Amino acid sequence: MDSLTKSNPESASSYRRVVVVGAGSVGATYCYALAQSGLADEIILIDKNEDLARGQVLDLVHGQPFFPTVTIRTGSKSDYAQAQLVVITAGLAQKPDETRLQLLQKNAAIVGSIAEEVAVSQCKGIMLIVSNPVDILTYVALKRSGWDRSRVIGSGTVLDSARFRHLISRHCGVDVHNVHGYILGEHGDSEFAAWSMTNIAGMSMENYCPVCNKCGEWETERKQIEQQVRESAYHIINYKGATHFAVGLALVRITEAILRGQNSVLTVSTLMKGEFGLEDVCLSVPTLLNNNGVTDIIRSPLPEAELKALHHSASVLRQAIQSLDTDTL
Repeated sequence: MDSLTKSNPESASSYRRVVVVGAGSVGATYCYALAQSGLADEIILIDKNEDLARGQVLDLVHGQPFFPTVTIRTGSKSDYAQAQLVVITAGLAQKPDETRLQLLQKNAAIVGSIAEEVAVSQCKGIMLIVSNPVDILTYVALKRSGWDRSRVIGSGTVLDSARFRHLISRHCGVDVHNVHGYILGEHGDSEFAAWSMTNIAGMSMENYCPVCNKCGEWETERKQIEQQVRESAYHIINYKGATHFAVGLALVRITEAILRGQNSVLTVSTLMKGEFGLEDVCLSVPTLLNNNGVTDIIRSPLPEAELKALHHSASVLRQAIQSLDTDTL
């Protein structure tokens, strides 16, 4: 047996195995960041292109003297069964000038098939969808797996929220760790900034801005920040062809919440069952996340304009779901 695919014996029930499906730029970057985090005991990389997976693993294991002890190897669908977390990054990449929703028909069949394989394996862990358009593919994975909504989540707007915090931090000249805010809705063009939930050191933006006194026309500045968040991925794709560094780190943050049972509030993509007046659609709202997956959805009161924006985002996603071939779901 190839040394890259040789499995180590199972140890305790607390053994943290993460299976990553997709060895492209996002999957490999996530593995790289995850290896350095010390969160996982074993990282298993799977790809239809076996040579690509072998190459990525070989490159990663050569760095083992420089990060915490972790087994890194290639694998197969038989590894799903004992995984605490299965991260699906497989799919075609977004091209310049292509929206995430245009990727839908290309990637729904791929992710749906993988979700079925994970479910058939009797895996008891969590499934994290990263492939775009992530909200719709999370919905597809839920339907095809038959799992409870708590165990199938999408990376959602965790990265978008990080971009939002970065831009506010830069604008206000405040450490990004003291900026708190969320991007809600679709991970895509209909997403919006929840300004009512945004604060610096506990002060709402409406209260902080007069103290800051750095803004010209604050309403204009606010719209510009929100638009920059929405267009960030397009700019990066136009510059270098793909986004993968920041999303890899965002995935590590989600992984940390799950593997360490942190009860973290993150804007992962989750199936709505009446929350915020929404049903049967996956999108991002503040969600409580731990080793059991989604344990609660934070029902923060939203002002009318933001609630309307959330419903608009849901409408966009529902229309895309309805465009799917019937055999995809």
